[in-house]
Amino acid sequence: MTETADLQEWRVTGMDCGACAAKVRGAVEALPGVDGVEVTLMNERLRLRLDTATTSRESVEKAIRRLGYGVSAKGAAPEKPKGGFVLPEGALPAAGETDETPAVESAPTPPADPAWYATPKGRYLIVTGLLLAAAWVVELLVGGPIAHWVFVLVTVIAVAPVARRAALMARARMPFTIEMLMSIAAIGALFVGAAEEAALVVFLFAVGEMLEGLAASRARGSIRALADLVPKTARLATGERIREVPADSLAIGQIVQARPGDRIPADGTIVSGSSGVDESPVTGESVPVLKEPGDAVFAGAINTEGELRIRVEKAAEDNTISRILHLVEEAESARAPVERFIDRFSRVYMPAVVGVALLAAIVPPLAFGAPWETWIYRGLALLLIGCPCALVISVPAAVAAGLSTGARRGLLMKGGAVMETAAKTSLVAFDKTGTLTEGRPQITDLLPLDGTEAELLATAAAVETGSSHPLAQAVLARAEARGIAVPQATAATAIPGRGARAEIDGAVWNVGAPRLATETGVLSASDSATVHRLESAGKTVVAVFTPERLLGLIALRDEPRADAAEAVSTLKRMRVSSVMLTGDNPVTARAIADGLGIEARAGLLPEDKVTAVRDLARDAHVMMVGDGINDAPALASAHIGIAMGSGTHVALETADGALLRDRVTDVVEQIRLARATMANIRQNVAIALGLKGVFLVTTLLGLTGLWIAVMADTGATVLVTMNALRLLRFKAEANDI
Repeated sequence: MTETADLQEWRVTGMDCGACAAKVRGAVEALPGVDGVEVTLMNERLRLRLDTATTSRESVEKAIRRLGYGVSAKGAAPEKPKGGFVLPEGALPAAGETDETPAVESAPTPPADPAWYATPKGRYLIVTGLLLAAAWVVELLVGGPIAHWVFVLVTVIAVAPVARRAALMARARMPFTIEMLMSIAAIGALFVGAAEEAALVVFLFAVGEMLEGLAASRARGSIRALADLVPKTARLATGERIREVPADSLAIGQIVQARPGDRIPADGTIVSGSSGVDESPVTGESVPVLKEPGDAVFAGAINTEGELRIRVEKAAEDNTISRILHLVEEAESARAPVERFIDRFSRVYMPAVVGVALLAAIVPPLAFGAPWETWIYRGLALLLIGCPCALVISVPAAVAAGLSTGARRGLLMKGGAVMETAAKTSLVAFDKTGTLTEGRPQITDLLPLDGTEAELLATAAAVETGSSHPLAQAVLARAEARGIAVPQATAATAIPGRGARAEIDGAVWNVGAPRLATETGVLSASDSATVHRLESAGKTVVAVFTPERLLGLIALRDEPRADAAEAVSTLKRMRVSSVMLTGDNPVTARAIADGLGIEARAGLLPEDKVTAVRDLARDAHVMMVGDGINDAPALASAHIGIAMGSGTHVALETADGALLRDRVTDVVEQIRLARATMANIRQNVAIALGLKGVFLVTTLLGLTGLWIAVMADTGATVLVTMNALRLLRFKAEANDI
């Protein structure tokens, strides 16, 4: 690769199984100047690094079109494969468009799925079926040599498109494809006198191909359906005037109207009105949530009651749905280790089975004088068993279904590798504030020791002005509620894990943990006793002081989330341990932990949390759950980091996954979904290898023939895909895995 190598991306249409993706990957990897090839089946994406000085984009596109697939630049209208199989959901240029149609900003919305018989695969199946039926009519009415030659003609006509595709693959240096094996088997059967069975085999192949296409379409459509959650238009309010505009044209700061029953067109903040908002399309939360001025809302959520005016906070390409779609799209590139292993295995498996088929065809006749026709026939049947389609699709189909199911319930994971890691979780390390607790502490006690409550609150608020920490927000909210004038502070700075410091009227004031006041020397023994009493009640205490003067103490309490104890208890039943990691003092942490039934490690600075996670990871498979901001180092240190926090940028980008609903029990559901996905993958691999293994033996023994071999291939592919689609209906509550 030279410095001219650049990341390039295309959309490839016509792929409907793992072998299709492998063919595209193989074709472009053979080109000079190509590196880092990624082909993802479910979102039809090809991404690679290309040295354009060696190979042009046009050369890459030509190589893909030679295989019979359509290819178009990212963002352009998808191209219909010439003579190839297309996806049932359409998403192709409208009538009258040509290859010269200019690219558009985004692909058009796919129309409703056409009936199976309206697809190219469906039409191929119908034609093949009619030809086979006609041949059987001739067999019944005439019989004899005429019927035999009719079956030969039917086989040749039906296998011609398959043979053409096989030739294209062979020219691309990929001889071991199902099309090639199918062509050899069908034509070879004609030479051993099995014309009727050859025609039936081609028909069964067409059935399997059509079913594969429909199954792939359903899996892909389940992910793309997320895009339909956001309305295409929005009601833009400009003064007293309201006009309808495209939702993707909305700019940050504009005001939109959401009437009862409308879907909210953008992520934003309510500026007027109150209403129940159904966020289930985004978070999976089934009960509408009351939203009032100041509350945030998601694009795609449904306004159920009153009129709302909403200020747009994020552009269309940056709203929650778009980020979920982007995350799911990127997740498919992060292949699970088991998927990478199967991909390597399949590259050896297919040539090995072809070798066995060749030996089966020639060794018995040459070594033992067995009939050539019998063993050539069995060798041809073995060829069909050699296709690894079912094996290759077994993992990505399950992972795609699992990711889609999770995304619909607000459970986001960045790919198959993360899914596999989550399934192995044996210990969950929870952050306390904002994770196990609501993250909205309230002031319970104001204890001025050298001044008044108003002075204590005003000084603390001045130091905390501008801070986003939950404790700071609680202090600022109380000062605002009481109408207290907050003095101007300068040189404000945070003391990580301990508090904040600022200068007020020439004096340096600290608002922080009592241990900081103790180190400064302003906390007396009686004050320490007061601190201990408050902390024993599960409260967090902060001291407000200068190096010479302790102004007072403020006690706050952050209540545990309603479902936190249930989540910890359920994890225990699943044989998953839990521990709480917090920077809070040990006494307060113990009071919270005892109520939840969880172990606690307290007094941890951010770097201490990293050390604790690494220590835990030596003996367990650790999932760290935090807010995605302050806990970023710890999230990165765990085997898997999960961020809570309503789909913020940090929540989606910092960790390996995110929980949109701010529910602790979603940690349980995420682990269950991951385990169910991995169980589904194991089932798929067993189906794929089991069927082929059984028919490999029965074919060698002469118990099964060509048509059963076809069922072993296409039937297994359909079975594993349909089994993977069961995950779309997965209900975690019913599975205590």
